[in-house]
Amino acid sequence: MVPFALAGLAAFAVATLIMWLAGAPDDWVDTGVAGFLVGIPGLITMIVHDRNRKRRRALSHPEFHAS
Repeated sequence: MVPFALAGLAAFAVATLIMWLAGAPDDWVDTGVAGFLVGIPGLITMIVHDRNRKRRRALSHPEFHAS
């Protein structure tokens, strides 16, 4: 899930930069910044979730090796 969160953050960052350089209304730029900032806690949540999922899977399926 982490790559999807990173892609979303990158998309918001690029879109915000383009809107800012193009002179878009401030509300649009603020929305882009807000989307990027809200994505950061989502990224952290996905990192923790993936780490815990690997641990749980290794406990329930001994043949699974988390890399």
